[in-house]
Amino acid sequence: MIRISTIFIAICMVLVAASLGLVLYSVAGISGTESAIVALTALTFLILYNAVSMRLRDRSDVGGQIADLSRGTADLARQVAEFGRRLAAIEGRIASSNSANSDRVQSVIGEINELGGLVRQLATTVSAHEDLLAGHAPAPAPVMRPEPETPIDLAAPFEEKPVAAPPLPVPPRPAPAVQVQPANPVQTGNGRSQTQLLATLRNAIDENRIDIFLQPMVTLPQRKVRFYEAVTRLRDERDQLIAAEEFISIAEASGLIGRIDNMVMLRCVQVLRRLMVRNKDVGVFCNLAASTLGNSTTFAQCLDFLEANRALAPSLVLEFKQSTFRNLGPAETENLAALAQRGFRFSIDHVTDLRIEPRELADRGVRFIKVPATLLLDPRQASTSDIHPSDLSDLLGRFGIDLIAERIEGERAVVDLLDYDVRFGQGFLFAPPRPLRPEGASATAGAPPNQTKDIQGPHGSGTPSSGATSSAPPPQRITGNAALARRI
Repeated sequence: MIRISTIFIAICMVLVAASLGLVLYSVAGISGTESAIVALTALTFLILYNAVSMRLRDRSDVGGQIADLSRGTADLARQVAEFGRRLAAIEGRIASSNSANSDRVQSVIGEINELGGLVRQLATTVSAHEDLLAGHAPAPAPVMRPEPETPIDLAAPFEEKPVAAPPLPVPPRPAPAVQVQPANPVQTGNGRSQTQLLATLRNAIDENRIDIFLQPMVTLPQRKVRFYEAVTRLRDERDQLIAAEEFISIAEASGLIGRIDNMVMLRCVQVLRRLMVRNKDVGVFCNLAASTLGNSTTFAQCLDFLEANRALAPSLVLEFKQSTFRNLGPAETENLAALAQRGFRFSIDHVTDLRIEPRELADRGVRFIKVPATLLLDPRQASTSDIHPSDLSDLLGRFGIDLIAERIEGERAVVDLLDYDVRFGQGFLFAPPRPLRPEGASATAGAPPNQTKDIQGPHGSGTPSSGATSSAPPPQRITGNAALARRI
């Protein structure tokens, strides 16, 4: 936009040129044409003079601006150079710090690996010494009686519940005189016929003599109690305990398994509520039979009860056999989906082989798989299964399924399972199934002396060991290096 001063100068130049021509015409007597030419010439010179002067003034201004810009550019270059120097110094410090940290980490990793090797060697040596001592342990005196199992005190803080010291392992070569003779097919292990056992079972259900024992599942290698499995026991008229593996088949054949599952589920919910008073992270595994899942009437009762206790779904795990999942029918599949929709998680036990489809199981709501330690550590499984047992934990973990090694009975098995990245364990090495302590009972109250020592079996049951009702040596207290190895 043209400035006002420029317009004013132009008007002045026109007036000066016109005045000059008028003066020449009127005073000097020059003709009008010549006066006009002189006026135009004067106007031209004035215009040229003004243009040249303005150009010179602009050049000086531009020169000053260029000089300022040059000084600013030089300052900026100096600042960039300073920043570059500082950045190079910082990069050098970071590189030296990373190198020092890497050396320290490598040294720490090396020390940890050495400590791990020493711990493994110590555990292996202690296990070998324990087996040697167990093989040469003297027979107990006839006057000695087995110490009663301590009931689980649910009122104690969850973290303070100690894992029981493991019992002595069974000698690898027992004498033929102490081998258990095969049971009579007509009678059960307690000498009862199937008819007598069925009558005892009916009476126990009617008189509410179905008891719950709890066996802990611990984290490896810390051995902290994380879950409990509810193990079913039946008391006869003389208050003698009958393991579940003895009456489950008869209960399924007679149609009583549904009533037993309902009673067990009620007890599990009660136990879980007592446990969650102290710790919200605890969980309880509750076994359900395949016939209960397939019976519409029985399952409807179970579903109504679970729906009423839906808030406990994250902590109540329903456990089924592997054969149950492999033989699901349309009704069982629909009922299983109904439980999964309500937020309940499932577990699989009684695994007989490692042919497992983790994606399919995860889609059905399975979050735990319990595999016997002997099956995981069996070298023949590497050739018969689709995946090596050492990779099973990682494979299941990709689909949100935790692997639990059950029936662990020796320290050597724990050492081998740690190489397989197994994070949970269960077995008599940690603690046998124990009865619940009644609410309000003293912390030192003992359990009935006629409890049986069980191995995990159907319905969370166990197979009674040889001489279950006879005298057995109490577990020896492990001290010294053995105790140190067990804590590690």
